[in-house]
Amino acid sequence: MSEEKTVLNQRVVPYSREQIFKAWTDPELLAQWWGPKGFTNTFHTFELKPNGKWHFTMHGPDGTDFENLCVFEEILAPERVVLYHLETMHKFRLSGIFTQADNGTHIEFRQVFESAEECARIRSFVTDANEQNLDRLEAVLNKLK
Repeated sequence: MSEEKTVLNQRVVPYSREQIFKAWTDPELLAQWWGPKGFTNTFHTFELKPNGKWHFTMHGPDGTDFENLCVFEEILAPERVVLYHLETMHKFRLSGIFTQADNGTHIEFRQVFESAEECARIRSFVTDANEQNLDRLEAVLNKLK
């Protein structure tokens, strides 16, 4: 796996792998945190199974809609969720990997893009957006305590 094609965000959160996995796989919870700060989501299709489709619209804070189509590759509770984001604008493989840690769970949010050029072009934006995404995940998990 080439580092030039990869964006990796990681953090340890004080929640169990089961809680994190649920937030990634329950469409009601996922819709609350998916995307950068200020974005909302409308899910059209959510087939949580290998080769299942996830079609959704991300609504930007400026009113712009972004159509997204993903296909799930692997769902292994409570360890990981792997999917392919198939939109022309950004094609990548996303892995959410959840590992037991001393203070909770280590989350690895790894995106592997089709080309190093695409990754380099959006790396700074995507890295920050992923951190916002993980902040939003933690906020949803905090409400479930």
